[in-house]
Amino acid sequence: MWMTKVSIQNPVFATMVMVALCVLGIFSYSKLGVENMPDISIPVASVDVRYPGASPEAVEREVAKPLEEALNTIAGVEKVMSRSFEGRVQAQVEFGLNTDMGKAMQEVRDRVAAAQAAFPKDVKTPTVARAQIEDNQPIVLAALMSKTRPARELSMMSELIIAKRLGRVDGVARVDVSGMVLREVRIDLDPLRLRAYGVTPAEISTALREANSDQPVGLISDQTADAILRVEGRVKDPKQFANIVVARRGNLVLTLGDLGTLVEREREPDSLARINGAQAVTFSIFKQQDSNIVTTGDGVKEAMEELRKSLPKDVELNLIYASSDNVKNSLEGLKHTLVEGALLTVAIVFLFLHSWRSTIITGLTLPIAVISSFIAVHALGFTLNFMTMMALSLCIGLLIDDAIVVRENIVRHVAMGKDHRTAAFDGTNEIGLAVMATTFAICAVFVPIAFMGGIIGKFFYPFGITVAVAVLVSLFVSFTLDPMLSSIWKDPPSTYLKRVPVIGHLIRATDRGMDLLHIAYERAIRWAFSGRRYRMLMPPLPAFGRPFSADGLRDAAQPRRLRFATITPRGLVMATGLASFVVALGLTPLVGSEFAPKTDDSFIQVNLRMPVASSLERSNIKVAQIEEILSQYKEIKTVSTSVGGTGEGMTTGRNQATLSIALVDKKDRKRSQKELEDAFRADIAKLPGVDASVGGDRSIWIPSWAPTRTC
Repeated sequence: MWMTKVSIQNPVFATMVMVALCVLGIFSYSKLGVENMPDISIPVASVDVRYPGASPEAVEREVAKPLEEALNTIAGVEKVMSRSFEGRVQAQVEFGLNTDMGKAMQEVRDRVAAAQAAFPKDVKTPTVARAQIEDNQPIVLAALMSKTRPARELSMMSELIIAKRLGRVDGVARVDVSGMVLREVRIDLDPLRLRAYGVTPAEISTALREANSDQPVGLISDQTADAILRVEGRVKDPKQFANIVVARRGNLVLTLGDLGTLVEREREPDSLARINGAQAVTFSIFKQQDSNIVTTGDGVKEAMEELRKSLPKDVELNLIYASSDNVKNSLEGLKHTLVEGALLTVAIVFLFLHSWRSTIITGLTLPIAVISSFIAVHALGFTLNFMTMMALSLCIGLLIDDAIVVRENIVRHVAMGKDHRTAAFDGTNEIGLAVMATTFAICAVFVPIAFMGGIIGKFFYPFGITVAVAVLVSLFVSFTLDPMLSSIWKDPPSTYLKRVPVIGHLIRATDRGMDLLHIAYERAIRWAFSGRRYRMLMPPLPAFGRPFSADGLRDAAQPRRLRFATITPRGLVMATGLASFVVALGLTPLVGSEFAPKTDDSFIQVNLRMPVASSLERSNIKVAQIEEILSQYKEIKTVSTSVGGTGEGMTTGRNQATLSIALVDKKDRKRSQKELEDAFRADIAKLPGVDASVGGDRSIWIPSWAPTRTC
């Protein structure tokens, strides 16, 4: 084999090739992003349109239906869904998995822009975005609380200081704030005066809009320069609104102060936020699409620590939950598993080969193959996530197989009397075809996994590619580095290690165990291929259960009797294998199925939805009942409640609420997260008019409340 020959003749070159692979792998590893799951671009586009002040019925009639009709004409659309709320409509456009989403998103923007011309003039500019899986969930939940400060002051701190500082963190896409109390100028019109002067509220609204604006009035020119003339008409003092002329009736000039009263006060809240029942302002921090979730989460926590130093002592900025910590812990656990698996593999190889040099030669394949795999992971745009790390953990035992086979055959050729250089070349050439067949067979299994169809195939694409690349690199190392080291690094006598106190005992114990295993295996093989036969009592069969008469015909007068049959050991082996296969197929329906494995990340999210047009007060009452139920659980550390709001997060509309429940660490509680979810669901179902169902790994989805329904 040419690569083996080149490596043996040029050991420095072979060494530098391995070093180059490791250097490039380490450099690629430092550039990799970190995610919980692969970055899957699902073929879904979302359209968000705001229509302030409109009822859900008006939103559906005037915005949602024209929008759906425009989106339905796009080629490749499989489904269009819309949800109408008070002052807002959300639409989702689902395409086929093989759709070019770049062109599809442009088509969606064009059709939305065309449909916008038919919308009422008060409709805001639509927002078109591409749906993402992880980016739709906040990576950090935080809360601002104080026992002495008023809600308005906390809201000002949140808007002017906290939200702006957190939004500047690298990787943060947006910060949704809930529970703020804002100020507004309210105009209370006198209906009697309006009727007396014949003025309508629409006329007043138009006059205020025209008066409270800056208007260009022309251009002033001289011989040397031009100057744009613009009249600043915006009201700087809210009290000046009372002096704005809103109507004229003959010679009578009517100002806003003549028709109503101006009141500066707190705006009617559209959202409420609480932490363990105490009023607070909550922050949901979302990351950018391509940003590193761990780096972004750590940056947010550093910014929060910086903000705590500048805030007053009676104001607390608390971290409720950070999904980046769970991702970091999960990846750290996978890394530990990867290292532990590699060490155990090397230890087992040492106990069987009885040579520390052979162990090093074969064991070098593991770090080189794993580190080199990061080159392909980075080049293909993958990230360090659950699937890629699981692929490396899974193939740890496969990576060293080729090196063991090659090394063992080289040692056998050395035992035949050949010198190490000749033994390395002949041993690798002799076993090379079998090693390649084994490696390519593994690739033939995992490469098709990478090209499965559907959304599951997109998740398993990095998994299959990572396994295939790692195995191919291990094959390359087995044909280059292992023969080269075997040709220049001679083994000491094998009896040397057996005299070492601890290692010698382990080697001898392994040998004794293998001898017993060989004896048992030999007996099993001899029994399976022996000519023995076993008699079995069989019931009579309909066609052959009656004896034959002398003329060869079945004698119907003779009764049926039991008969004996024989079976060989090989038949028993085949029957046992077939029976186990049939039993396995029968157990398949008993195995559950789910999109992703359930994990215990000590965080549960309860999403609540009341009937459309429910008031904020009614929603708050229902949520307070659930908070009272949850307060009885000792496993709960923090309950962050958000009722209403019109942000881009989970909660949209006054009839919706989100409860983010942070649990104590799983080692400090007896019940798992799944058991607690089931308990929450059972207790919530006891409330009148509650319908509960599980939605996702860490969510309990409660779709609706019927006001008159009782359990």
